[in-house]
Amino acid sequence: MARLEAALFLAREPLNTRRLAKLARLSDGTRARTLLRELRTLHDATGCAFRVEHIAGGFQLLTRSAFGPWLRRLAEQPAGARISTAAMETLAIVAYRQPVTRAEIESIRGVGSEEMLRQLMERDLVAIGGRAEDLGRPHVYVTSRRFLTVFGLARIEDLPPMEPLPGIGTTAGTDAPGPEDDPTP
Repeated sequence: MARLEAALFLAREPLNTRRLAKLARLSDGTRARTLLRELRTLHDATGCAFRVEHIAGGFQLLTRSAFGPWLRRLAEQPAGARISTAAMETLAIVAYRQPVTRAEIESIRGVGSEEMLRQLMERDLVAIGGRAEDLGRPHVYVTSRRFLTVFGLARIEDLPPMEPLPGIGTTAGTDAPGPEDDPTP
């Protein structure tokens, strides 16, 4: 168990069970999964500052969020780079609509998104996932593995469901004519 914990401690990104088994010199991924469960139970039971999390298709040793403010003060680092509202909006569109072209993003946002996509790609939250079959074969954008890690998701399907915004997709509460206002039979 100690070798597995050491591998998790040194890893900068989530490790799958096969990789963990190899690093910890275990017989196979099944043994690694068993030890991961035991390690998680041990950390929870003892109130350890670390927790074993299953994120981005692997496992990672993270500090408990309760220690975040103290660790930031200790390291004398800012709380982290903030992401602008426009970048977060663009990131949400990519996350929920992927694979998505820049034109589709701009159609939803109503403004150009080239700079936002560039910033998100620099932060390794978004990546080019290929090309669309549309005219000109534009790039399609997808979220990266780092996106899953940053947002604590095991897979993209773990995103919370989108809730419809009030008034969007309905004619209630607007002056726009609805189907009931159509004079044709």
